[in-house]
Amino acid sequence: MSKINSLSKIGLAGLLLTSLMVNVQANNLMPAAKADTTGKISNGKVPEENRFTKTVLSDDLNEPMELSVAPDGRVFFVERTGKFYVYDPKLKKTRLSREFPVFGENKYGNGLLGMTIDPNFKTNHYLYFFYTPQLKDHLKQYVSRFVVNDDSSLDEASEKVIIEIPIDMEVSAHTGGSLAWDAHGNLYISTGDNTVPFESDGFAPIDERGGRLVFDAQRSAGNPNDLRGKILKIHPQADGSYTIPEGNLFPKGLAGTRPEIYTMGCRNPYRISVDPVTSIVYWGEIGPDSGTDGKQGPKGYDEFNQAKKPGNYGWPYFVGNNKPYKDYDFSNKAIGEYFQADAPVNNSPNNTGMQNLPPAQKAMIWYPYDLSPEFPSIGTGGRSAMAGPVYHFDPSLNSSVKIPAYYDKALFIFDWMRNWVFAVRLDENQNFTGLERFMPEAGDFRRPIDMEFGPEGSIYMLEYGSVYGIDNDDARLVRIDFNPGNRAPVANVTAKDTIGLAPLKVSFNSSKAMILTEIS
Repeated sequence: MSKINSLSKIGLAGLLLTSLMVNVQANNLMPAAKADTTGKISNGKVPEENRFTKTVLSDDLNEPMELSVAPDGRVFFVERTGKFYVYDPKLKKTRLSREFPVFGENKYGNGLLGMTIDPNFKTNHYLYFFYTPQLKDHLKQYVSRFVVNDDSSLDEASEKVIIEIPIDMEVSAHTGGSLAWDAHGNLYISTGDNTVPFESDGFAPIDERGGRLVFDAQRSAGNPNDLRGKILKIHPQADGSYTIPEGNLFPKGLAGTRPEIYTMGCRNPYRISVDPVTSIVYWGEIGPDSGTDGKQGPKGYDEFNQAKKPGNYGWPYFVGNNKPYKDYDFSNKAIGEYFQADAPVNNSPNNTGMQNLPPAQKAMIWYPYDLSPEFPSIGTGGRSAMAGPVYHFDPSLNSSVKIPAYYDKALFIFDWMRNWVFAVRLDENQNFTGLERFMPEAGDFRRPIDMEFGPEGSIYMLEYGSVYGIDNDDARLVRIDFNPGNRAPVANVTAKDTIGLAPLKVSFNSSKAMILTEIS
């Protein structure tokens, strides 16, 4: 008998058993979980995990990066190598809309990195993309606006380059690329420090020697006059230009600064989000590599940051909850004093901006490779922190699949390396109170790289796939729905004597019934 035939008959037997031997799981709710640190996770009940259903909408992607869900349910998403796709929920099909000519081959920090839809997409049909154009000098990243046609094709002639971001092409990583909006129509853009991380022993890359420009993050993240290593806040205009909104880090016209900067001192804020109600900015900061503390300073930490207002988040002088590095001379390996978080000074010869920097701000959550004493439930292992959205439950939304009110006002965060998603609980002043794992058993997350809530209240997620830098079979676009009502019965069946020659008698068993069948 063939393997296919055997599996077919076993499957049929299982179907016959369903009505006899199913353990129907009750629609009860479990008690609330405990907080990871001080404070309660939530009042109320934790929804059972089997109420969530994860559906693959599009698979076999190639380095998916960022997504955005339109009000009509279409899902736009991009791949690093330049492909822009549209998932149509009516047809349940994905199609390629455009292939951007990008500089990105074997350059993992470059290519088509991010995208978002305009807050007024219903009327203006604007899409925004963060990408590395194919230029002769390759010295720019673009944030460009396009018009999408009614048939989901992209009007290539409509491109307006909103802002250009400098880049040193000797460096192939740390370019950020995430885009998000606040409640006032301001666009936030994340940029990395564009600095070589590999020759600082996992500590602060502050190499000031001549000819070592790309080894010094003081020229970018620590430089108030440079757009890299930042989160920028601008207000796009209809003609493709932009204005500077109020409330950025530096006032317009201040010498040695750029007015577009909202936060500085970022290493690689790869995925950001903005709370649509409070306009608070969140991002995951992918940190340095040292696994142990050393003479130059602390070991590496990834961070989840919260900016209620503009600020300096410390890199390359501080990491985590403002753990300071020491001033280090790469020419003679002399170790100096610790940098001071309340009054950091950037006196690098590669700094083109003012030297006296704003005080450094602490991370909201920080964790190393080993176990974090402050946040033990985050676990151990590789690190790639990324921020997802804040969920706002809408009781008036007529949807049978929306994420429940239990997660109202929770911030969702995820780690690309550790394959987990957490809900972060905040108090009425948006201060951290605790962490709670989301779908720890049934999530089956395959390196989540972006996450957003759709108009029906479901979660949409891009999963990069198992291996970095390749075309993964398990790279995919998925949707997570919630079922608040009755669920389909689940058959919990065991079998005895499953190995033997055909014909074979197999005894299937559940807690309420038993049946004997013959497989031949």
